[in-house]
Order: sequence, then structure tokens, then C-alpha cells
Amino acid sequence: METEVSGVRINYMRYVELVGTMHVSPESREEVRRTIEEKRPDAVALELDEIRLRGMIEGRTPSLADSLKMGRAGLLNYLLSAVERWMGKEFGMTPGQEMLTAYATASKLGIPVYLIDQDIRITLTRLLNAPVEEKIRIGADVISALLGLGTYGGEAFEDDVNWLMKEFRERYPYMHRVLIEERNAVMAGNIASIVRYLLMSGLKRPLVVAVVGMGHVRGVGHILHSGNIYKTTALFKTD
Repeated sequence: METEVSGVRINYMRYVELVGTMHVSPESREEVRRTIEEKRPDAVALELDEIRLRGMIEGRTPSLADSLKMGRAGLLNYLLSAVERWMGKEFGMTPGQEMLTAYATASKLGIPVYLIDQDIRITLTRLLNAPVEEKIRIGADVISALLGLGTYGGEAFEDDVNWLMKEFRERYPYMHRVLIEERNAVMAGNIASIVRYLLMSGLKRPLVVAVVGMGHVRGVGHILHSGNIYKTTALFKTD
């Protein structure tokens, strides 16, 4: 569905500043804090859903026993969380700290915070339907990465993000669609909803700072720029 106002399609990027982060990078955490404090936006949007935010705030990490009670989706979530925690040790920061910093900074300044990502349960369920060959391939690749990831630093990852995304799309086309493309569409749709709400509230030039992983910046930005908004979820506004 193309979004138009008075017959003119909206370029939502006029009202949005995308902050691309690496989820285990201390530099990303500081960039997020600095951007929100300097820009003082009308809203902050985070690449999170309610379940993940509450887990971060409460410091919960899924145990293997609890994850197994949730079946295959729970086990998959446990494995993904374990890989993220390992990467966090390599880079010196707990995964997701930049999102908590954005949440805390916006809350301190009285700026509304919106959670724009797809429900993690939907994403995990979709991932379980990945082709067997992709599951085998990514399992082998994760093991290889765990054995050799320490040779890479945050800057190398940041510089090579576009190349890495291209490699990911080629090696895991289904997983790329679920983890990147589908979520790009959801997040862009939700950001557009925030912009429309602010415009209807009477703000002539609202600003939304959206904090997303670097791998989502190009896709989300393209959708917002084009105005081709076609997929949204129920927005969750934090207290």
C-alpha cells in the first residue's frame, strides 16, 4: 500500500534519522546517547519488541531448561542468545546495551519511546521453517565463527557490513528474508505510523530517531524514502 497525503506520496526520511548500531559495540552505545541528547527528537523508535525489552530491563537470560520447555523456538532463541553473549564478551559489551541506553536516555528527557520490531515469537517460528540445507550451513558457520571471530574488531564489521549482508543473503536466502527483509518492512511501517501520528498531532516538522542494527539501515531507509509502506504491526509505546 502506498501512503499518500493530498495525492503526494510521503518521503518519510524527511522526518527520520536512522542510527545504525552494532549490538555489541560500546561506540554504538555512545553514538545513540549522543544523538538523542543533541537532537531532542519528538519520538525514539527501537529495534525491539516488548518481550525483548522487558528481558533486557530485568536482566533475564534464557536458561537451557526453560528454553527447552518452549520447544524448538525456545531452543533456537537460547542458541541465538548464547552466540550474542559470546560476541559481547569479544567486544566488551553486553548485547543490546545500546538499545537500553536509548531507552534510558529518551525516558530521562521525557521523549516517547516506541518498540517497532516484529514480535520475536513470530520471527523464531518463521525461522524454524528454514530449509534443512540452510540450517546445516548456518550451524557449521556459527561453529567456525566461534572458533575464529576474535580476530575481527568492531570497525572491521562496521566497514564491511554491506559485504556481510550480501554474503548472508546469498548463503541463507530464506533466513535473510525472515531476519532482514520482513523485519525491514515491519519496522519501516511502524516508523511511518509514528511519523503520521506526529503530523496529525500538529507538528509540522517532527523528528523520529530510529535505532536499528546496521544491517537494517539501508533497507528501512529505502522503504521510508520511497513511501511504499505495506506492512505494519501493532505499535507498542513504553510507559
